[in-house]
Amino acid sequence: NKYYPPDWTPDKGSVNKHVGKHPLGDRARKIDQGILIVRFELPFNIWCTGCDNHIGKGVRYNAEKKKIGNYYSTPILQFRMKCHLCSNWIEIHTDPKNTEYKVVSGAKKKVEDWEPEDTEVIKLKDEETKERLELDPIFRLEHGVKDKAVQEEQAPVLTQLQQLQQSQWSDPYTRSQQLRRTFR
Repeated sequence: NKYYPPDWTPDKGSVNKHVGKHPLGDRARKIDQGILIVRFELPFNIWCTGCDNHIGKGVRYNAEKKKIGNYYSTPILQFRMKCHLCSNWIEIHTDPKNTEYKVVSGAKKKVEDWEPEDTEVIKLKDEETKERLELDPIFRLEHGVKDKAVQEEQAPVLTQLQQLQQSQWSDPYTRSQQLRRTFR
């Protein structure tokens, strides 16, 4: 703040003290209760229990931040905000023990569990195999030989796919015309 009131002098303290305002401004209106107003972004999708509406991850709220305890030396914080679709209060606490947020009241977390098999994701090596690969050089060598054999088996399939791609798209203009015709 570059404005200095005419009746202010340095012996009266800071300008904020002289004017009777907190340095954080309106964000500190409840500072005497230990509450600071912060901008809080939802870390996951939730369902508001007041209006049964979905609120997406990343939606931002002006939340009341308050320290409610400690886990060893790490503070446990409470974020309290109003749903923007209704007047329901949503309360979320930090959980330093499990390094996550917990919805305490006013909403419920949207459960989004999935299995890798359902999404056809490539399975990574299990922990035991990974550890053996790091520690055992003979196992690593054998595993590398197996990987090369699998790669050689799959190479003909890849070359066939590449040849098919090249033959189909040798003339992109004609191919694009054919595709447009099928979608019309």
